[in-house]
Amino acid sequence: MNSLNTLNIRLRKPIFNYIKRCLSDDIKQQNDIFTAEQSRQKEAVGRIQKIEINYGGPVENELLVMNKNISTPYDCAKHLGDSICNKSVVALLNGETLWHMHKPLPDSCKIEFLHYHVSNPALVNKTFWRSCSFLLGAVVSEAFKDNVKLYLHSFPSPNVKSGSFVYDVQLELEDWKPTTSELKVLSIEMIKFCQQELPLECLDVSKDLAFEIFKKNPHKTNQIPDIAENNGDKVTLFRAGNHIDISKGPMVPNTNHMGRITVANVIKLNTDIAGGPIYRFQGVALPRSLILNHFAFGVLEDRAKLLNPARIPGTQVVDNEDNSFVASMTA
Repeated sequence: MNSLNTLNIRLRKPIFNYIKRCLSDDIKQQNDIFTAEQSRQKEAVGRIQKIEINYGGPVENELLVMNKNISTPYDCAKHLGDSICNKSVVALLNGETLWHMHKPLPDSCKIEFLHYHVSNPALVNKTFWRSCSFLLGAVVSEAFKDNVKLYLHSFPSPNVKSGSFVYDVQLELEDWKPTTSELKVLSIEMIKFCQQELPLECLDVSKDLAFEIFKKNPHKTNQIPDIAENNGDKVTLFRAGNHIDISKGPMVPNTNHMGRITVANVIKLNTDIAGGPIYRFQGVALPRSLILNHFAFGVLEDRAKLLNPARIPGTQVVDNEDNSFVASMTA
């Protein structure tokens, strides 16, 4: 079959959903469970206790009296003004612990807010890159037509040096090599998703509840025991819109942090995982607050087309965000 006929088939039978389908029963059930647990945890707080949050700003310090296990870093930032609230990417507690902006604070602490223009942006970059992978998974999971069987597998620990953010997906398409137009569709869908300005919610749940949420995904259920074992028997979930996924976090507080985005390539991996081919979706993005000229961003796009060096998932090791980069890439 020549390339022209292949193109015609793609045009007659597109693999993407150009008309958004209604929320599936499975996704609705996942979100119902997440929301119910979120409400249960808030109600379980009981009598409100006060905590002291010491904010160390660049000019002056502030002492905030907040509510234990209710108030979040984002709530603290709102007390400090719109500028701090809007530009903050992630909180740093007591100079050592990164904390998601929408995750309740468990005790009194010293807090700093990190943004994209700090003198050492490594932690911020990783937070942004991790969020990009999570959001790529959200877009891919809804991009394909219903007759294309799809399971999100995992995404690696963020590493900007790799040249791309990644999500590995099991996709029932044999030897699919996306066209430039198909990659453009994915890029546009990711931009549109982020333009909804969705908060990225965070919730720690029990292992049993995580199994219930991901019971239809064999890869996630396989990963949950190992994740819980290394996280105090808890599994940390994030939600943006209706998309829920597992990640140790933290992530950016809102999808409006995303600026330029390109889904640069999709590469079929050579794995021993049963059930269908595993494809590595790769992309590159910039925070909305950072400006880069077209030529320079084009260089980043070209680099993001190369196979990302993260370890290829297989049956011998349970892959998740914590362990899926080769050692040489974790520095």
